[in-house]
Amino acid sequence: MNEAGACAQRWSDPPLPYTARMDDANPRAETPDDSDASPEQEETPAIRLDDVLKLAGIAATGGQAKHMIQSGEVKVNGVIETRRKHLLHEGDEVAVGDETFVVELAGEEGDAGEQGGSDA
Repeated sequence: MNEAGACAQRWSDPPLPYTARMDDANPRAETPDDSDASPEQEETPAIRLDDVLKLAGIAATGGQAKHMIQSGEVKVNGVIETRRKHLLHEGDEVAVGDETFVVELAGEEGDAGEQGGSDA
């Protein structure tokens, strides 16, 4: 078989099987049809990491928050977090540089916020 025939055969192979997406591997990701979730999980308020950085005034824009998170400048509970959509819950610690903030959330989704202090 010549090289052209080998190349033609290679492109005619069937597509690869489905591979898991990032959200499939994230057990904390919210799914709209999660029928196995307990009532406690559904009612637990949460806020996205990029939103916390904007609310705290650490990032002026969502783009700046995204850059800070994806470049490894942000730690959540002592671990570098590179997912901007990571959900934070009551009591989680967010550290950027020499500042550390503790997340405090209100019970209603519209009142979600964060309060922080400095460790420095």
